[in-house]
Amino acid sequence: MKKILFVASEAVPFVKTGGLADVVGSLPKCFKKELFDVRVMIPKYLCIKEELRDQMTYVNHFYMDYLDQSRYVGILQYVYEGITFYFIDNESYYNGSRPYGDSFYDLEKFCFFSRAALSSLPVIGFQPDVIHCHDWQTALIPVLLKDRFHEGDFFRNMKSVITIHNLKFQGVWDVKTIQRLTCLPDYYFTPDKLEAYKDGNLLKGGIVYADAVTTVSNTYAEEIKMPFYGEGLDGLMRARAGSLRGILNGIDYEEFDPDTDSWIAECYNALNFQEKKKKNKLALQKELGLCQSETVFMIGVVSRLTDQKGLDLIQCVLDELCQDQIQLVVLGTGEERYENMFRHYAWKYPDKVSANIYYSEAVSHKVYAACDAFLMPSLFEPCGLSQLMALRYGAVPIVRETGGLKDTVEPYNEYEGTGTGFSFSNYNAHEMLGILRYAQRIYYDNGKEWRKLIRRGMEKDFSWKTSAMRYEELYDWITGC
Repeated sequence: MKKILFVASEAVPFVKTGGLADVVGSLPKCFKKELFDVRVMIPKYLCIKEELRDQMTYVNHFYMDYLDQSRYVGILQYVYEGITFYFIDNESYYNGSRPYGDSFYDLEKFCFFSRAALSSLPVIGFQPDVIHCHDWQTALIPVLLKDRFHEGDFFRNMKSVITIHNLKFQGVWDVKTIQRLTCLPDYYFTPDKLEAYKDGNLLKGGIVYADAVTTVSNTYAEEIKMPFYGEGLDGLMRARAGSLRGILNGIDYEEFDPDTDSWIAECYNALNFQEKKKKNKLALQKELGLCQSETVFMIGVVSRLTDQKGLDLIQCVLDELCQDQIQLVVLGTGEERYENMFRHYAWKYPDKVSANIYYSEAVSHKVYAACDAFLMPSLFEPCGLSQLMALRYGAVPIVRETGGLKDTVEPYNEYEGTGTGFSFSNYNAHEMLGILRYAQRIYYDNGKEWRKLIRRGMEKDFSWKTSAMRYEELYDWITGC
């Protein structure tokens, strides 16, 4: 049996700020249990819900020298849905109200976590064949495995994989600081290792030293080899092309199931959605104070409100769009200018725009279930999970062709009767508006085709099982068996 350890900064159901937590928490339970023993290790944050912390059991503790101090490392354990989760405890590092905060202090606490995670393995008696690291927060681990930990028999044959969830975030500071926090010798800080543009770069180190590099969609794996998407590391991604592969994320098909969802007004499936989605629309309209109409074209946006998500495109054309027979429901938080933008349009068009500037899991499910279309015009999108949830709930995605959006949404072709959504290629507001109006035309003028579009989307399988099979092949490849 192959032993795999996921090491990450967050995982559902314990702590979540983004899609990374969904991957780390949901993917391990989809591996073949008879062939793979997959476990997970994250920090024990104080912000984890008390009822979950109370169910953790103490395993062991030790003291580790770090930055000229002997520091406590506690190890706790919790078996959740058949998967063993380990938690690295140190209250001085992980006692904040959020998993991330001060960017400088985050560097220190995740360098500590990476070192503590490796040091804890002999203590708990778990010797993984592969350590699967996620993003810059754990990118030091592949470097340490080739450095001081390589000297011991326990670690010598361990392989490492690093998954890039978003190349924009790299763990960068000046070389002197990164060298001090990583406790690595001088020769690691050269342009072919951890130095990049005269700074220290943790993610770069992980990419250089990992045995394999993955990212979360095939298209994004190709995009990051180009300067526009490569965030300064495109040359390195081209150099590592032989070890780089894109493996698409999935979603939990038990959690996101319109046929059993307790949060929505009326459950439905791919066979009976036609009338029941309308009831969900009417219920959401009533809840949000919008004009109640089961025929109006309702567009949903559930998103972090940031530049990456293409909200400047929406801003350019929202006045024009609101002249159409549409409703727009927005859910999310983020940059103040976008929060205020949606609040303004909700004030200006109270019958057509609902701005919900907060996040609620329950309301997000209601939006997916009620909306006819789901808008995601991202500037870049490594994978994206919202469009997968939209497909699952029969909200037809309207996306820009980038990253995982391009890989998961098949453009509608009215002549061949194929496709699961609508897409546009250029980052252009009026190109987006044109495709939105094309979708409206199909919705209003050809209901039969629209229903076929919904059904094809709902029948697609973007569950974690497919992703798990690809990762199983990867682990077999890097371990040589």
